[in-house]
Amino acid sequence: MRQESFIKRRKTRQIMVGDVPVGGDAPVSVQSMTNTETTDVEATVAQIRRLETAGADIVRVSVPTMDAAEAFGVIRSSVRVPLVSDIHFDYRIALRVAELGVDCLRINPGNIGNKNRVKAVVSSARDKGIPIRIGINAGSLGRDLLRKYREPNATAMVESALRNIDLLDQEDYQDYKISMKSSDVFMAIEAYRAIATQIDQPLHLGITEAGGLRSGTVKSAAGLGLLLMEGLGDTIRISLAADPVEEVKVGFELLKSLNIRSQGINLVACPSCARQNFDVIGVVNELERRIEDITTPLDVAVIGCIVNGPGEAREADLGLTGASPSNLVYVDGKPEHKISNEELLDDLERMIRQRVAEKQQHEQKLIIKTD
Repeated sequence: MRQESFIKRRKTRQIMVGDVPVGGDAPVSVQSMTNTETTDVEATVAQIRRLETAGADIVRVSVPTMDAAEAFGVIRSSVRVPLVSDIHFDYRIALRVAELGVDCLRINPGNIGNKNRVKAVVSSARDKGIPIRIGINAGSLGRDLLRKYREPNATAMVESALRNIDLLDQEDYQDYKISMKSSDVFMAIEAYRAIATQIDQPLHLGITEAGGLRSGTVKSAAGLGLLLMEGLGDTIRISLAADPVEEVKVGFELLKSLNIRSQGINLVACPSCARQNFDVIGVVNELERRIEDITTPLDVAVIGCIVNGPGEAREADLGLTGASPSNLVYVDGKPEHKISNEELLDDLERMIRQRVAEKQQHEQKLIIKTD
């Protein structure tokens, strides 16, 4: 059984990114970003659909040109998930994607031109009910801030954020979220903590340019995990030099580990040792591959021997404990049947899918009953 999370989240305003609430009492949402050429509509739509299947709540798409903006319109009409457009410098692109149905504008008000241009973008966003994400990045601070502080740091990032916020405040526009990203974990943590004391808008968490799949996952877990445990963060992106689908998977695993949000199988597995009665690592890797399509929460324990096995198995919805001559399967904490090594994988997958189907049917009945 998963323990209740005792994290007390920071109270924020709530904005809507399409039909996904961000902030307030809404669940922490998981985002990713496409890495295809936006003008390649077919490839971009295909990638977004893969991200949807993986469970992404929100997807960001870079829109660097007006041609990309027109392509974005086609993409927007081809997928269901809310889309954020990433725009820099040219305010006209922001105006165009707003017309084409974007769900959120990711801009830095300070780099899209004079106040009249900022006012035009804000006016369009307000009229169409589109929120804005202010994206502050340690790698793209203004030259004057770098001269003032000599190098990127959290204080410079906060000053940059407040300048951009002030541009929106002048237009009496509060429907925004903000990110304070750095590739340096400590800098990002300090910046997020500082800005959280000065605004009540939602925070988009991320460690930017975190690295490849392994290194980026570790850095993101270290930085975002600490912030989330402090109650900071309303939506997250795990930035990896990897398939964007992996960003979504890692994001949900992070939230799952903190009992903030559950999606998919919570797989408890031992690292294996000489006591194991079956190939734990091989079974776990193959089982993960087989069940990665499942999004329904379920606790599954796969333990190689009888030292910790029974205890872990009794706490899971489904559990497997290695034993000799046959392994023991637990269902809802009770011993259910024995199974040989040869049957392990197929039997586990069958039981998991059966239990998932039962949970889905039960939830559907509750929905019908409530309606």
